[in-house]
Amino acid sequence: MNILITGIHGFVGSNLVSYLKDKHTIFGLDIVAPTKDGVKRTFAWKDLENDHTSSSAEEGKLPHFDIVIHLAGKAHDTKNEAKADVYFAVNTELTKKIYDYALSHDVKKFIFFSSVKAAADAVENEILTEDVTPSPKGPYGDSKIAAENYILSLEEQREKTGMRTYIMRPSMIHGPGNKGNLNLLYNVVSKGIPWPLGAYENKRSFTSIDNLCFVIEKLIATPVESGIYHMSDDEALSTNELIKIICKALGKEANILNLPCSIMNALAKIGGCLHLPLNPERLQKLTENYVVSNIKIKQAIGIDTMPVRAYDGLFKTIKSFQTSDKN
Repeated sequence: MNILITGIHGFVGSNLVSYLKDKHTIFGLDIVAPTKDGVKRTFAWKDLENDHTSSSAEEGKLPHFDIVIHLAGKAHDTKNEAKADVYFAVNTELTKKIYDYALSHDVKKFIFFSSVKAAADAVENEILTEDVTPSPKGPYGDSKIAAENYILSLEEQREKTGMRTYIMRPSMIHGPGNKGNLNLLYNVVSKGIPWPLGAYENKRSFTSIDNLCFVIEKLIATPVESGIYHMSDDEALSTNELIKIICKALGKEANILNLPCSIMNALAKIGGCLHLPLNPERLQKLTENYVVSNIKIKQAIGIDTMPVRAYDGLFKTIKSFQTSDKN
């Protein structure tokens, strides 16, 4: 099949190309268009307005696409420096543009990468499932849920075309080559700095890029019903367990301090007043629970367990940081 991937040069896009290129013909849509192994051609966003009737991509017109995978988006800015309108211009408006294109161009399946942050910014003592009433916090989550709502508002039109639509909400995606929050935590632990938050017991869900690619391939190949699907590895891990995985990958003993939570909370308040790295907001992010259910997506694609265990996927990711340091 012909598959169009937006944001194809990003981390997830690059991994999907490697995963799918031997089975399908891959095209890209991005703000930059260098050649990429496994990609027949990458188009610019303005090319969506071209007439698609020509079958020749070389003539500057888009060929027919069987599948559209929409990855392009403005990532969550943990430093809170990005303006709200930037999130909506990219995460919402570009989604509207590509979804309208798919509806009018006989696309069979549309896969939109939203985020669990569109459903909830925090999950305390429950597991986040697809039937939760969305309560995003901040422009990132708000822009993602606005894109979801636009897609859902066109259900009648989608049913007329027969196009199946999947709204994917992955938890934190990781894998070799991804320079996200895991890399920041790795940098702290690799310097031998003791981890002072051992007294906090939390659970967080992660998504291995290998599991994600496996699921996307299943969505492409099987007649799964349209809908919203959360995505995560099978096991949720605590931050303390993550610290131990990092230390094992480094060949070190984990140095975890069980300082009283009351003391750490007080220090975080002081840090907030003095604008130090440890503040109440960062402490909450490091110690909160955020467990995401993957039951619905597993049932939809007909599997009992994800192919990669959370521990193994995270260990592989951490080892890649170590290799990168040596290079």
